[in-house]
Amino acid sequence: MATTLVVDGANVVGSRPDGWWKDRAGAARRLHEQLLVADLPYDEVVLVLEGQAKGGVRAGRDGHVRTVHAQGEGDEAIVEQARVAAGQGRTVVVTADRMLQARVGGVGAQALSPSWLLDHL
Repeated sequence: MATTLVVDGANVVGSRPDGWWKDRAGAARRLHEQLLVADLPYDEVVLVLEGQAKGGVRAGRDGHVRTVHAQGEGDEAIVEQARVAAGQGRTVVVTADRMLQARVGGVGAQALSPSWLLDHL
């Protein structure tokens, strides 16, 4: 059974007041780099990016991290990634957005907060 971690890139980056709003692409790139080297108990990590953040990381696979560029709002892409992954095994979505947490719960995924992920990076 596969284990997948879906990361709401905008929500995780936005949870740290480190000046990310001045360079959204750079903040996305730093998060991607941290995910690449983190010792996380998941077979695959899916990083969903939207807006200007997409300029920091190309879409596609990089080791065990797969980056997805949302076509609009990231929430739709996150729910779709969670739905597909939940059909293949245990799936966790990292987001603080309560509405999104409820939506991914409806497709069979568990939700964890950005602080959980940041503590593991």
